[in-house]
Amino acid sequence: MAAKKGKKGGKKAAKKSVKKARKPAKKAAKKSKRKPNAAFMKPVQPDATLAAVVGSTAIPRTELTKKLWAYIKKHGLQDAKERRMINADANLKAVFAGKGRVSMFEMTKLVNKHVK
Repeated sequence: MAAKKGKKGGKKAAKKSVKKARKPAKKAAKKSKRKPNAAFMKPVQPDATLAAVVGSTAIPRTELTKKLWAYIKKHGLQDAKERRMINADANLKAVFAGKGRVSMFEMTKLVNKHVK
């Protein structure tokens, strides 16, 4: 009978250094930029009251919003403590239906009434 080999009595298995083959780095799939919604890119014509603020040329809604915010920042009309509120000057008061102070969310609703 063969003698049983215990844990210590047997041959030690030689340690093999096996290097794992590295997978080639996956190429990042080219992501195309998000296409803007066509409705936002369609030029709109501001009426006379809004034209006093953003100009009279037909521009897309996205550009209209940028120009409106540029006007607000330039004239310091954003409320210092409550940043969501816009304090209207004479030009904006006409656009905001006579309101002296509106929230930025209400502003877009009021501005939409002045575009064609």
